[in-house]
Amino acid sequence: MKKLFLWLFLAALLLVLPAEAKRKTKKYNKEHKYNSEIVHPVLGQNQPLVEEEDPDVLEAVDPCEGKCRSGQVCQLSEGVAMCVCIPSCPEEADPRRKVCSNLNITYDSDCAIHQMRCWCRSSDRKCVGDKEKLSHIHIDYYGECRQHDECTENQMADFPRRMRDWLFNIMRDSADREELSPHYLRMEREAETNLTKRWVNAAIWKFCDLDTSNDRTISRHEVFPIRAPLIALEHCIAPFLDKCDADGNHRITMQEWASCLEIKEDEIEDQCDIVRDENDEE
Repeated sequence: MKKLFLWLFLAALLLVLPAEAKRKTKKYNKEHKYNSEIVHPVLGQNQPLVEEEDPDVLEAVDPCEGKCRSGQVCQLSEGVAMCVCIPSCPEEADPRRKVCSNLNITYDSDCAIHQMRCWCRSSDRKCVGDKEKLSHIHIDYYGECRQHDECTENQMADFPRRMRDWLFNIMRDSADREELSPHYLRMEREAETNLTKRWVNAAIWKFCDLDTSNDRTISRHEVFPIRAPLIALEHCIAPFLDKCDADGNHRITMQEWASCLEIKEDEIEDQCDIVRDENDEE
């Protein structure tokens, strides 16, 4: 029963993560709109940003055309759009919003860590600490920084099997929630009746799901959705993912993904294009 609860909890973390990130983005955008004194001379002082008849449309036009990085907002100065560091982050009273960085420093929120990185990259006086290291700071996992147990040799040896089971359980849960594309749903149903496809199909699904750049590799940034929620509870996940990057180029290919999950390479089939073509047709 305890093991079942852990699986469900981990599944919930992974499924909630995209929605949580979207919520935080909306919250920040509402509290940090473009400076009205700067934007209005360009758009027109009395010109509304959206039609009054459509209250559901809340987003202003982005003069920076989405070029600002995490930790930056767009501002106009004399008609010129510039990405600048976030001036202030929303206050987060909930300790669950805290994040631990790759430098083992706890920040109040993801906004705060991105803000610090922006300050250090731009040599702002607000950058406190080693500017070079803080210029590359990123979220390691959610929650306050803590001491993790070492992943033993026996635990690492068993981890690929546990990871395969976990991926299939997440895939099955997504199917039950009707969150899979038609192609992935067929793969999940096939895995339910064909045990040889159980792990393979789940591995293909998650690889294509993580490969948001569509370049047939998973970057360290793209692997974040499965790493960050698990690392506080599963101390083998970080060394496991490091092991997946066999050539150390900070990208995981489908062949490397299959190898570290201990799936035969000839069983893995690249089906990412099929799924994306189906989604484009919908």
